[in-house]
Amino acid sequence: MTSTAGTWTPPTAQERQAVLRRTRTVAMVGASPNPARASNFVATYLLGSTDYDVWFVNPNASEILGRPVYPSLDALPVTPDLVDVFRRLEDLPDVLDATIAAGAATFWTQFGLYDEQLAHRGVEAGLTVVMDRCLKVEHARFHGGLHLAGFDTGVISARKR
Repeated sequence: MTSTAGTWTPPTAQERQAVLRRTRTVAMVGASPNPARASNFVATYLLGSTDYDVWFVNPNASEILGRPVYPSLDALPVTPDLVDVFRRLEDLPDVLDATIAAGAATFWTQFGLYDEQLAHRGVEAGLTVVMDRCLKVEHARFHGGLHLAGFDTGVISARKR
């Protein structure tokens, strides 16, 4: 991933895979206790299918999936390697600032969240920036197969059933 005047180049598949391999701690900003929300689905996957230490950040919740929720990144008892963002586009600048202040290595935004100027700012601050990608989908892609519905089937084959 590079950032030059006027152009930000997102990380390649190999670079994203490297990010996932070196990540140990994930903070989910905007995680929701509502099982119908994408963040809850991703959280369920991360807790059940990865070795990541997952932390939830949401000032309006106290517990998600039986785990404590923190009001902000600076309230976490750990420094996250990766901050996975489930917030509105207009909230991203503040979340980026908090990610930089927290000392995280990666700023990751979910599907539909893309802001090239913000990506430049993150890269300039020393972060790896991944935008408009689902952490769950990317992890499943690199770790054993991905069904069209987004479920890990555990089967890797081109053969028709």
